[in-house]
Amino acid sequence: MDTNVLTTIDTAGIERLQRRGLIAAGAGLVVGAIGAFLQPNQLAPALLVGFWFCIGLSLGCLALLMLQHMTGGQWGLVSRRIYEAGARLLPFCLLLFIPVVVMIPQLYEWSHADVVAADEILRQKAPYLNTTFFIVRAAVYFAVWMFCMWTLDRWSAAQDRGEVATTEADTRRFRVISAPGLVIYVILMSLASVDWAMSLDPHWYSTIYGLIQVVGQGLSALAFGIAVLAMLSPREPMTHVLRASHFHDLGKLMLAIVMLYAYFSFSQFLIIWAGNLPEEIPYYLERLHNGWQPVTILLVAGHFFLPFCLLLSRDLKRRPNLLARVAWFIVAIRLLTDIWLVAPTFNQSGTPITLALVGIPVGLGGVWVWLFAQQLGKRALLPVNDPDFRHMLLHGHEGGH
Repeated sequence: MDTNVLTTIDTAGIERLQRRGLIAAGAGLVVGAIGAFLQPNQLAPALLVGFWFCIGLSLGCLALLMLQHMTGGQWGLVSRRIYEAGARLLPFCLLLFIPVVVMIPQLYEWSHADVVAADEILRQKAPYLNTTFFIVRAAVYFAVWMFCMWTLDRWSAAQDRGEVATTEADTRRFRVISAPGLVIYVILMSLASVDWAMSLDPHWYSTIYGLIQVVGQGLSALAFGIAVLAMLSPREPMTHVLRASHFHDLGKLMLAIVMLYAYFSFSQFLIIWAGNLPEEIPYYLERLHNGWQPVTILLVAGHFFLPFCLLLSRDLKRRPNLLARVAWFIVAIRLLTDIWLVAPTFNQSGTPITLALVGIPVGLGGVWVWLFAQQLGKRALLPVNDPDFRHMLLHGHEGGH
C-alpha cells in the first residue's frame, strides 16, 4: 500500500470535529455565563465539574495510550493518534485547574480554619487536608503525568520522522515508560480523586472511590476515541486501514469497561448501604433526595443498562455509525456523572441541575474538543513507521488482535 496515502491528514473530518467543538464551546459558555450571573454560588462547582470532565478525557487518553504500548493490539494502533492528541491537552487541563485553586475557599470546607477548629474529625485530617499541601500534591500529579505524556509523545514523533530504527527494540522503549506509568497513574489518580472530589465532603470516604474514577476516565476517553474514529473512517487514510473488526474489538472493550464501572459503583453502594454508618450514608442520601433521585435513576439506566444491552449486539459493534452514537451517549452520561459527583454538595434544594452546572462544563468540553482537533491535525493519523503497524498491513487485519 502507498505510504503517501497512509500519511495523509483528513482535514475535512478534523475541521468538522473542530466546528462541533467550537459550537459546543460558544453555546455552553454563553449559557454557563447566564447561569453564573443568575446564581453566582454555582460558578465554583461548575468550574470544578468542567475541569474534572476535561482532565478525565486527557488522563483517560494517556492511560489508553500506555495500555496500547503495553499490549500492541490493533485496537490501539488505529486509534493511537487520537489518544496522543487527547493526552497532549494536559497543559490545558492544568490551566483549568487554576480557577479551582483560586476558589478553594468556595469549594472545600476544610480550607476554613474556623470550621476545622470546631470539628474534631477535620482537625485530625488537617495535616493532609490543607491548602498548601493540596497545591503541592496537585503540582506533583501534573508533573508526573505530563512527564509520561511528553516522553511518549517525543518518542512517537521521532518514530514518525524515521529518526530511530523501526524495530522491536524501538517499540520496547515505549513500555519502559508505559509499564510503571500505568501503575503510577492509578495511584496518583486515586489520590487526586480524594483531593479534588471526595474531600468536598471531608467526613465521607470510600476505599474504592479512586478506582471508580480511574475506570470512568478510561471509559470517557475510549468512547470519545471511538466516536472520532467513526467520524474519520469514511475518508483517507482511515478508509484504507479500518475494518469492521477494529470497531468490533473497540466495542467489546467499551462493553467490558461499562460492566467494570457498574460493578465497582454497585459494590461501593452496596457496602455503604449495608453498613448503614452515619458518616457514610449521607453521600447517597443527598443523591436520592432534593430532586436528585431522577438524575440517579437516569445514571443507573444510562451508564449501565442501556449501553450494556446495546453493546451486546455484534452487528451494532461492527457498524461505525451506530457504535459512534452509543459512544457519544456514553460521553454525555459521563459528563452527567461528573455533575452528579460534585453538585449535590452545593445544591441540595430546588432545581438540582442549574444552567451554570450544564453550560460551563459543556463549554469547557467544547474548547477541549476544539483544541483536540487542532492537535489531531498536526500529525499523520496512522503510525506508519511502527513495526506493529507494518506487521498488521503485511499480514492483513481482518481478524483483529
